Amino acid sequence: MPPHPASPPWDVRRLPRVDGRFFLVTGGNAGIGYFVAEQLATTGATVVLGCRSPVKAEAAMAAIRARVDGARLRALTLDIADLTSLEAAVAALEVPRLDAVVLNAGVALDDPPRQESVDGHELMFATNHLGHFALTAWLMPLLSAAPAARVVTMGSFAAKSERLDLDDPQSRHDYRPKRTYGRSKLAQMYFGCELDRRLRAAGSPVTSVVAHPGGALDSLTPSRPPVHVRTTGARLGAAPAALLVQGKHEGARPAVRAVLDPRVRGGELWGPRRFGLRGAPHRERLWDHLTDASVATRLWSASATLTGVDPSPANGGLNSAP
Repeated sequence: MPPHPASPPWDVRRLPRVDGRFFLVTGGNAGIGYFVAEQLATTGATVVLGCRSPVKAEAAMAAIRARVDGARLRALTLDIADLTSLEAAVAALEVPRLDAVVLNAGVALDDPPRQESVDGHELMFATNHLGHFALTAWLMPLLSAAPAARVVTMGSFAAKSERLDLDDPQSRHDYRPKRTYGRSKLAQMYFGCELDRRLRAAGSPVTSVVAHPGGALDSLTPSRPPVHVRTTGARLGAAPAALLVQGKHEGARPAVRAVLDPRVRGGELWGPRRFGLRGAPHRERLWDHLTDASVATRLWSASATLTGVDPSPANGGLNSAP
């Protein structure tokens, strides 16, 4: 979709003012989530950092305030992998509406053995997908109360080469950490696409957008002590990689644009411009496997059964899964 003729070009360093809006960023205390929160804080909105650790949330908010004068920040204790805690966490938000949520919190495990969440689900699938699926269900009344809220799902370039095994979605029979991670992020992205289809069918004002950060490395990310400290050695050693990938501050930009740009539409995929790995945020063609609505529908049904809730919009509220 071409930009409106009156719309200025998108400038990642001059974000629009959106005073009075409320944004929630899950996992906003570290990594890409931190930079999403930092960048959104420059807009005048109230940014809520959803974090498992209150101590880390406070450190992240202090780092943002050191760079953003007048930043409006709040912390929300949120353990996305604990499904039974999500209803109370949403109640603790105490906001009249939510203008956007960035579903960013995640875990990536490098080595076996397979781990499970407190609910008995494989940990990466539980954190990256199931928790966000359930959280969206609990947030739907607040999102529906906003005039044009957005759900922005943070996917991963690692998901592009993966395919879901819906007969073994939790890798009980064949657990390989890197593949399981990629599939958990792919599940998130399917969810973001399917959510938008259901929102459109229901005539909801809420839209769902999928974003991914491309290749985002700690070694190319500027320091934000104490959240992230980059050594001189790490910076110099990563210099050649900067030709292909980028830092996490830049990896945050597709999600930030998906939250703020009025030209972004539901069901779109946003990522870095250059080969999907680095550069300014732009709209990508939806990956071929993400267009398979039959896979998305099966995943949705399985997720609703596993979580006990269903984010399908119905009168702007929560549906309990059958």
